[in-house]
Amino acid sequence: MDTAAIYHRSESEYAYLYERGHYHIRIRTKAKDVESVELISGDPYLLDEEKWYTDGKEMKKVATTNMHDYWMIDTHEPTKRMAYGFRVIGKDGIEIFYSDQGVYPFEETFLDQMNFYFRVPYIHEIDAFRAPKWAAETIWYQIFPERFRNGDESNNPEGTLPWASKEHPSRDDFYGGDLQGVLDGLDHLEELGINGIYFTPVFEAHSNHKYDTIDYKEIDPDFGDKDLFKKVVDEAHKRGMRVMIDAVFNHLGIQSSQWQDVLENQEESKYKDWFYIHSFPVEDVSGLSTEELENVGRVNYDTFAFTGHMPKLNTANPEVQEYLLDIATYWVREFDVDAWRLDVANEVDHYFWKRFFKETTAVKEDLYILGEIWHSSQNWLNGDEFHAVMNYAFTDNIENYFFKKILSPTRLISSLNSQLMLYRKQTTEVMFNLLDSHDTPRLLTKAGGDKSLVKSAMAFLYSQPGAPCMYYGTEVGLEGEGDPDCRKCMIWDENKQDHDMLRFSKELIRFRKKYQPILSYGETEWHDVRDDEQFLGFKRKLGNQELYFFFNQDEDEAFLPLLPHGAHKVFGFNDESYENDEILYHNGFSVYYYVDNEEEKKQRLMKKRKRAKKRKVLLEAIKSN
Repeated sequence: MDTAAIYHRSESEYAYLYERGHYHIRIRTKAKDVESVELISGDPYLLDEEKWYTDGKEMKKVATTNMHDYWMIDTHEPTKRMAYGFRVIGKDGIEIFYSDQGVYPFEETFLDQMNFYFRVPYIHEIDAFRAPKWAAETIWYQIFPERFRNGDESNNPEGTLPWASKEHPSRDDFYGGDLQGVLDGLDHLEELGINGIYFTPVFEAHSNHKYDTIDYKEIDPDFGDKDLFKKVVDEAHKRGMRVMIDAVFNHLGIQSSQWQDVLENQEESKYKDWFYIHSFPVEDVSGLSTEELENVGRVNYDTFAFTGHMPKLNTANPEVQEYLLDIATYWVREFDVDAWRLDVANEVDHYFWKRFFKETTAVKEDLYILGEIWHSSQNWLNGDEFHAVMNYAFTDNIENYFFKKILSPTRLISSLNSQLMLYRKQTTEVMFNLLDSHDTPRLLTKAGGDKSLVKSAMAFLYSQPGAPCMYYGTEVGLEGEGDPDCRKCMIWDENKQDHDMLRFSKELIRFRKKYQPILSYGETEWHDVRDDEQFLGFKRKLGNQELYFFFNQDEDEAFLPLLPHGAHKVFGFNDESYENDEILYHNGFSVYYYVDNEEEKKQRLMKKRKRAKKRKVLLEAIKSN
């Protein structure tokens, strides 16, 4: 047994309160190296009296990667105090005690020493990571307002082009999309089944994308005004849709009053410490073209990337903090928005985000806070900054398997599990899962125009834990390469819409909503993985309810394994029944629903035994007092 591969860290994603009465503990071992793991745990004050180390609890292997196995147990201590260690038995027969002090022989000499154990001094519910329950139940729809719908031509910016008049939009094109267009399009979203809208920025800005903010307290006049925005939020709420808006707190636009003051007054500007300025005079880049501004190279102030029109804010400055926090609470308090999406969140200091979390959730307890981070994000997801991130690190693996074809089924599972094990379960349940956005090529383009492949990849995404997001236009077959081509005008002409994709999108969303508890909270078991056939079979399970998923990415048809008696198909594509066999064709998938009544009986028996054991402990505690 390779003991150097064993890893656990207390009070982290390896040990956390999931919900009242359910404390999750994980441990990592080398892949295929360990036969079994038991949790050795009890109240630290009862070690000598009860010798609870003689009664281990079996842990379950819940995930495997190409490097590691992950084991987990859902446990609880009635006194809310816990000391714990692990009994690990290798496939070679070696048995060890893995403790806070390291690896030792599994012997009483070490087991009866309290200082060897990991400790949870007291389980405080207030310290637990908590996310809004509604976020796990949401199917998001991302809207880029300038390209969604032109509902009011009276507020068109100068030089507005006819809707969708160019096959490939340029960076500085305007087509007149606005909030009235969103209001007019809410019926479409309701028919689609959407229950969450994510808006890219709506605040006053110079560009069509609005990430170069001029004034955070104003709706951009090209989109409408505050009254119209409030109406959009209210109408969305009436339809059961949550609303998330985009905060660009990493940087401002060069047209903002603060930056204009810096350009005018230079070293004498009262805002000079609001930014990271290296020398004076500060360069004025406003005369450059849109294309030139996207990559100005190094200037004498910090910017987002090398975009000269987006000077970076100094969020360590108390004045900047107060300014931004006032904005953050204003839109929640006055307009009842349900969520903030935080742009370039990984380039803003943790101190500011902790203040942001505390002050915004004080206004609205069930506010959802989403960070734009494209990589592993444990440091932001400990419960005091964000609830979730845009889960590119997870969904990139789906893209690498379905579109780029660079992963085998086994490697896909390994990569997905690696990401899942980075976070607490309640974090994973509200992650923001997406396959495309305003920052990436569109889904249909990634799939090389293959609509059947798009359907398969979307079904896989919607089968995973986390909240899925659909980028506007995906449902009607909108294509597009990277920015700015991925920001084309929404197709409203029904003669140009892909009605087959629209029907599929509605069916997929209905499926997700119907089985949402299983898909959000259920465990995953990979039971039929065939690398040589590019075939994936897995099960999502919650209690005695199970969903069996099968995906075929091979050119040849594939046969499904024998399913439990009583399982029936609830969703599928490119699949058919032939005599007694179920067949999946290329890019096909099938989903079967099954209720395991034997599992229900087993669960009831286990609960009965747990209650009996709990009562026994309580009675003994009462007697000892």
